[in-house]
Amino acid sequence: MRITGFGAKGAEMASDAVEEMGVGRRARGLDRAFEILDYLRGLRRPARPNEIAVGIEAPKSTTYELVSLMLKTGVLEHADKEGRVFLGRKLYFLGLAYQSQFDLTRECRSYLDELAETTRETAQLCMLDGNKYTVAMMCEGARPFRISSDVGERIPIPWTASGRLLVSHMSDDEILAFIPKEDFVLPSGARLAAKAFLAEVHKARSDGFFSFDSLADNFTHCFAAPVHQGEGICAATLCLIAPREDAARNHARYREALSAAARSLAEKAGSSPLSSLKAVP
Repeated sequence: MRITGFGAKGAEMASDAVEEMGVGRRARGLDRAFEILDYLRGLRRPARPNEIAVGIEAPKSTTYELVSLMLKTGVLEHADKEGRVFLGRKLYFLGLAYQSQFDLTRECRSYLDELAETTRETAQLCMLDGNKYTVAMMCEGARPFRISSDVGERIPIPWTASGRLLVSHMSDDEILAFIPKEDFVLPSGARLAAKAFLAEVHKARSDGFFSFDSLADNFTHCFAAPVHQGEGICAATLCLIAPREDAARNHARYREALSAAARSLAEKAGSSPLSSLKAVP
């Protein structure tokens, strides 16, 4: 009887192990699927499955299988007759559904329009996407040339004025663990000292505002004001991007307009019964 009992228990343990392996395999497949989506988003153009596999450092067989499944569900779509694929329209409809429940982006459009109209500068809603900064929404100003980042482009946090505010709820150790070391290398090739960056984070936290001459070019100045939600966390920022001469001439006016809009947006979004915005860790 003891032998029989042991055999039954062993079979049960083996069954549990097989089930756990299956769950783990599915979880890894799900992770890979999101890697494919993130890769295509960053690439911003269609790609063949082979190129995707190399880009995400995944087995080609796994990548081909996942791409095939994602094509069937409409998450990916064929882009040409050469086998290239890109993000599918289903993602667009999922995004619309998300936005309908996401108070901040739903409420933000009118604020961006008003800021762009009153200042004539480009206004943006900026957020964290993982450990990177991104422009979530934008309204271009009344200028003959474009002086802003592309919506959805992932940019190192230390390159941006908003970045100082978006990590301001973290401790110094948490910030340095959160931001990849290579992201402190600026577009010029120079390295921004972590100590200097943390000092600017402290100042941004204290002032509830931050602005500086852009580190990505030689002619713009960036203004950022925090949109606080939930326990004082800066969940997003409202930003203005202006030519440096205009920014210097109108600094006080731009700062006041931006800060007032950010406070109003936070209050309006926070008062909604659907409000559940959290900073992305």
